[in-house]
Amino acid sequence: MSSASSAARDLLAAYVAGRVPAVRLVPAIAVEYYRSPDAQHRAALRPVMEVIERAAPGVARLARTESGAGFDIQLAERPFPDTFETSLKEAAADALAGWRTAGSADAAGRESGFWSRLIGRVRRLFSAST
Repeated sequence: MSSASSAARDLLAAYVAGRVPAVRLVPAIAVEYYRSPDAQHRAALRPVMEVIERAAPGVARLARTESGAGFDIQLAERPFPDTFETSLKEAAADALAGWRTAGSADAAGRESGFWSRLIGRVRRLFSAST
């Protein structure tokens, strides 16, 4: 897991718990979403970004870079409307739940893969001796 996804997950958890305001969450998640090359990371943040874009369209914009190659992502200075606060909390909680289930599925898959390989090797060991 990258430190960026860990930071985004920690920020979402703090927001859902009420320790971080939406004003701080929105730009941080937008930066994480648009700059992340990891498709799974972006997919986890997509529900939150959908609410952000619906509430404050154009929260991020592409701008030319000084080097001329590619684009830079710049955040627009827009306040997040209070009317979307509930939707944002629900999306953040869903994103956190998605990360938790994906992490436990990966761990379960690794364990079952390990045990199935071990059992297969033991079976081959005993079947070869008969």
